Amino acid sequence: MSNEFNLIAELREQGEGTSSSRRLRRSGLVPGVIYGAGKDTIKLSIDHNQLLRKLNIDNFLSSIISININDKKEDVLIKDIQVHPSKQQVMHLDFLRIKSDEVIRVKVPVIFLNEDSATGVKLEGGTVTPLMNEIEVSCLPRDLPEHLEIDIIDMKVDDMLYLEDIVLPSGVEITLLTQEEPSNEPVVAVRVLRIAEEVVEEVELGEGEEGAEETDSDGDEETTEEESESNSD
Repeated sequence: MSNEFNLIAELREQGEGTSSSRRLRRSGLVPGVIYGAGKDTIKLSIDHNQLLRKLNIDNFLSSIISININDKKEDVLIKDIQVHPSKQQVMHLDFLRIKSDEVIRVKVPVIFLNEDSATGVKLEGGTVTPLMNEIEVSCLPRDLPEHLEIDIIDMKVDDMLYLEDIVLPSGVEITLLTQEEPSNEPVVAVRVLRIAEEVVEEVELGEGEEGAEETDSDGDEETTEEESESNSD
């Protein structure tokens, strides 16, 4: 199961709007809401510094969070986070209320094991190319994994690993594989970088084109000289 984090928040008045949100931000607070599970929406505010400390933890955004609001706890997931486009400032948070007996959908980080020891890297000079950094899973809150680990020790050059190849913890499913039309997408590949070869080919091609241009230029000069001699006769 993933780590459970704790946050302390305060209630906001239900009628407060944009101007109030700006005042909160100037005071070092972040406005947010909690909704879902058939209950009323709650407006709240959270200390910005408290939130930044949590956001520096890798799996915070994909973990269950217990919010203490006036000594009452709510278990939630972060559904949406709005940040300032140019400053390290959280502008607003949406929290989704969860129930222990209801399935949740959460995007969790992917960790690739044995990248440097993979056959295609160590013996064949390949490079690991991640195609997904997070994967959405479906499970009960108690089964939510902190991350998904994928061992790529046996992958060779040109091998590709797909969603169906992932060994999942008990009670966890990959959402893309359980939908009405399953989508077994690639997750990671091992490839050989051919940049150097492409550069050589481009240089050779460029030299060939320059040679052709010089030949055409010489031909034009000879034709001009012949025409000049003919006119003088």
